[in-house]
This record gives sequence, C-alpha cells and structure tokens, in this order.
Amino acid sequence: MLPDTFKIIFKRDLEQLKEEINLFEKEPAIWVTAGDIKNSAGNLCLHIVGNLNAYIGVGLAKTNYIRNRDSEFLIKGVPKNTLIQQVEDTIKIVLSGLDQLTEKQLSGNFPLRIWDKPTGMEYTLIQLACHLNYHLGQINYLRRFLDRNEK
Repeated sequence: MLPDTFKIIFKRDLEQLKEEINLFEKEPAIWVTAGDIKNSAGNLCLHIVGNLNAYIGVGLAKTNYIRNRDSEFLIKGVPKNTLIQQVEDTIKIVLSGLDQLTEKQLSGNFPLRIWDKPTGMEYTLIQLACHLNYHLGQINYLRRFLDRNEK
C-alpha cells in the first residue's frame, strides 16, 4: 500500500535528520552558516519540523499546529537535544497523519491548499518528502563542510 511506503520514507528521512543533528560534534556549529550558505543546519531542521507539522500535522493528523515560518529561519541557539526532541515529536505526528490516510484518499486532493491551487494527495506527499530530503542533504553537506574546516 502506498500509505505504508510514505510512512517508511518519512520515518527514514526524519530519523536521518535526528542523526545529522546529533553528529555535530560542537553544538554551536549547528547554527553556523558559511559563504553563500545562508541557512544553518539548526534553522533547516526547524524549517523541516515546521513544514511537516503545518501540512501533514494539520492536514492529515488534524493537529492545531500554528506555523510561524519566519521564525524557523530567525531563531538561533536551540539546544541540540531540543531539536532532536522536536524531530521525534514530528515523526509521531507524521506517522499518525499517514496512519489515517486511506488508499481512496490518495486519489483525491490534499485537504490543505499549500500552493496556489488544490493539489492531489499523492503529488503533495511526494513534494513534502522531496522537500524534506532536499534540506536533509543540505544539512549533511553543511555538517561535513564545517567538520572538515574545523580540523
């Protein structure tokens, strides 16, 4: 079933997000940017958490999450263990929302309008998974770049 595939992918990538944040040896580096890289790993983590809570959380898990997208990029210095806890909480919300998803719903529209027109459920979930994975790759690259330049 496709809903199970979505659960596997989101859980895998969110677990990897926790691992990436945890791999920062020096906690302040989570909030460092470099050169043309304008977003820190910490801000990207907050952005991923905000995005998934705003869309899968509200749209599928029926939470009351209120997103402040600007703060995802402005907040600094959140402790590593707090970021990891936020990701763990997001995993639970995402899996809860996807658990409620039926095969029939996959052929309909996503319950929230994210872009300028209604979009299909499958398309939207693929876009959200791609968005997560894109920023996960940025975090991985930034962490390795900063680690290399620390030595």
